[in-house]
Amino acid sequence: MTFLINKRIQIVTDRLYMKIGILSDTHDDIDNVKEAIYRFKEQKVELIIHAGDFVFPGIIDEFKISQNEDWHPKVVGVLGNNDGEKLILSKKFVEIGGELHGEFFDDVIDGLRFGIYHGTSVKLKDAAIGSKIYDVFIYGHTHVKEESKIGDTIVLNPGTGHKKVKSASAVFQEGGTMVFDTQTKETKYDPLP
Repeated sequence: MTFLINKRIQIVTDRLYMKIGILSDTHDDIDNVKEAIYRFKEQKVELIIHAGDFVFPGIIDEFKISQNEDWHPKVVGVLGNNDGEKLILSKKFVEIGGELHGEFFDDVIDGLRFGIYHGTSVKLKDAAIGSKIYDVFIYGHTHVKEESKIGDTIVLNPGTGHKKVKSASAVFQEGGTMVFDTQTKETKYDPLP
């Protein structure tokens, strides 16, 4: 397993606090990605975090298409276990001025230390949360929404960003987007179709 912590994120904002849009496990679902971006734009998020499993690199183009002079959030992502086209994903992130990190990302954003990990290893996820070094820990992989506090760490998983599909495995049945406010430390969950 590769465990990478990459360079520090550069967020430029004229506010001390910001709203952060959170999305994960979109698995090629362009329609739901467009819907998520629309919702983030409506809420004026300044940073979008994708916790992995983009699968199709073309998903990243949707973030570029939506940006204009009035709204151009930074997009940061980590790789998931289904992200096989890593080089193309990296290129797409460069094209939109975003940052794609390895499997794990650690940084301070608005005075809060964030850990972002797809969540493939439960042991690694639990160890990172249990380390007590993170104010906010964001993960995906399970396709199950989580909004909790473990010790002093806010733990967030938006579930799957993929449209709901009935199946025996129930893999794509719970999920949406989250918007985290760094000032109030409150999270708004919004289910996707």
